[in-house]
Amino acid sequence: MAGSRAAIRYAKAILSLAQDQNAGETVAKDMDGIVKTVANSKDLKSMLNSPIVKPEIKKSALQEIFTGVHAISEGLIDILVANKRVDLLDDVAAQYSILFDASQGKETAVVTTAVPLTDALREKVLAKVKDLTGNQVTIENKIDESIIGGFILRLGDLQYNASISNQLSNLKRSFSQN
Repeated sequence: MAGSRAAIRYAKAILSLAQDQNAGETVAKDMDGIVKTVANSKDLKSMLNSPIVKPEIKKSALQEIFTGVHAISEGLIDILVANKRVDLLDDVAAQYSILFDASQGKETAVVTTAVPLTDALREKVLAKVKDLTGNQVTIENKIDESIIGGFILRLGDLQYNASISNQLSNLKRSFSQN
């Protein structure tokens, strides 16, 4: 929890700086690259989280991996290393992408279902979410068979849970209270 709050703070600061320097889009591309690179490399993730690896080694490794990024992105790496928070790099990058998209009027709605969404249902959900938010929205469909049926819609920090497993859980809770 504290890590995610810190990641949001760093991301807000980097977004503000990037927008002041008209580099928001460039830094967003850098952040997307950072998220993908860290997600695709268990070794890199382990190195970032390791208390044994010295900060100087982490910094030099990250500078080698992320050559050609914008000065603001390099500065973020430097600050995170200096503050001994480099383990937050991918979280900060992910939060930056979310905040940047929101500043551009774009949002991603995550719809979790037991089976993949059909194209028709995807369009209905997309239209409804656009009506609710007024923003440009993209739909990401996650499959989780444990919800049995129904759906869970997550938009930013709001969540609507209309899954069968949630309804069964609520029913079980009401019976146990009586």
